[in-house]
Amino acid sequence: MFTASDNTTVLVLFVALGILGWGYYRAKPYGKLGLLSWLQSVALMSPWLLFFTLAAMGIYLNLASILFLFVASTGLYIMIGRKLREVANQDAVSPPEPLDKSSSQPETPHQAPSVPVTPVSAPVSPLQPVPLSPEDLKTIQGIFGIDTFFAIETIPYEDGVIFKGNLRSDPDTAYQQLSTKLQQRVGDRLRLFLVENPDEKPVVIVLPRTNEPTTTSIAQRVLAIILFIVTIGTTFEAVGLLLGFDFFENLNRYPDILPIAIGLLTILIVHEIAHQVIAKRYQVKFSWPFFIPTIQIGTFGAFNRFESVLPNRTVLFDVAFAGPAAGGLLSLLMLMSGLFLSHPGSLFKVPTEFFQGSVLVGLLSRAILGAQLQQTSVDISPLALIGWFGLVITALNLMPAGQLDGGRIMQAIYGRKIAGRSTLATFIVLAIASLANPLALYWALVILILQRNLERPSLNELTEPNDRRAALGLLVLFLMLAILFPLTPGLAKGLGIGT
Repeated sequence: MFTASDNTTVLVLFVALGILGWGYYRAKPYGKLGLLSWLQSVALMSPWLLFFTLAAMGIYLNLASILFLFVASTGLYIMIGRKLREVANQDAVSPPEPLDKSSSQPETPHQAPSVPVTPVSAPVSPLQPVPLSPEDLKTIQGIFGIDTFFAIETIPYEDGVIFKGNLRSDPDTAYQQLSTKLQQRVGDRLRLFLVENPDEKPVVIVLPRTNEPTTTSIAQRVLAIILFIVTIGTTFEAVGLLLGFDFFENLNRYPDILPIAIGLLTILIVHEIAHQVIAKRYQVKFSWPFFIPTIQIGTFGAFNRFESVLPNRTVLFDVAFAGPAAGGLLSLLMLMSGLFLSHPGSLFKVPTEFFQGSVLVGLLSRAILGAQLQQTSVDISPLALIGWFGLVITALNLMPAGQLDGGRIMQAIYGRKIAGRSTLATFIVLAIASLANPLALYWALVILILQRNLERPSLNELTEPNDRRAALGLLVLFLMLAILFPLTPGLAKGLGIGT
């Protein structure tokens, strides 16, 4: 029989099973491809399902068993992904509809048509004037073919044009061929996008290169510098309050604060440098960081924006993933090092209930500190607190919403529609959580005001990141939950955390 303290565990279990059931219902109509995609989700969720099922039954796994389950499920996810791609590649591309013989022209075997072959009932011609000149429009129409994108309709769009039709090859191959042909014929004046329309059908959009993201102005750079300076101040104040005094009223005590403050700021800087390094590797412009200061933990991290169009979703994933990966790994190393260095007489004495505030931190602390967590309080090294705060900041930025790192990762893996839904769901969860924790309300307002919008589409929006990236993305999202999700009293008692 479940006790009241395990209600959260049971609720998580039922929600997960409900998500799997809904996923199976959505995947079944798509046959083998749909079921393989669903099995990938099962593979990644299975460790958590097993963990919470056993926890609800009073059986608790140790850290080594949990890590083994993660590794095994990730390997299974990749194997299923390879099988999924093999099945998808075996599906032959359906041939184009037959043309009216009276309107078709014979072609030589070695010469591709200069304009797309189209049905008589749906000619590629504008139904109304478009901003592009007729010569440009005719040139653009000439890049299509039955082996890349079979265009059937032209629609004016902003300063450019949309081509509806059927994709006839792999999205990455089609995009490379179409964009190369366009550049050869018109130079760099126009830019080609391969995206999905609201009906989830592939379309080609051609726009002038004047339609580019704006770069950071001098005033915005000044604002970024001011926010960083304020963040330094709030970090010093947060550390001072942690040590039991107000820094702004005791400025002469800055030597006491400096080591911890430098540790936190180092995590932030490493996070932002990783973003910039990967962006530069892909020759993508990434703005300066705009830090979000707060008294509670010094800062909630920073937000950035892309100042150039991204070539594909893989680049979006790599740039977004780099920051949390670097900052999170450094934070984790600091946390574990601090726990190993902790001993009676360490600087901070914290109640053992403190370790119940995070599933991940609780498990690591139990594995390293052992029976010490069954006392009423534990002495820990400042390095452990620095690492913990760094993990919290990383986890907040990994929430799957808007232009946060987690929102960008979600968009890169699942596309814009799912990312939009996850943004709404994240905001609703934070709004509900704010009834118990004002910090959640603060973060919900940050998302609502600053980060609610998704990234603009990349040039090739159809090609998804590979399985390895998808697995890494889901892993960091699970780690985000493990960092922010607290242990239930029953689970903490079963693990031996607390008296």
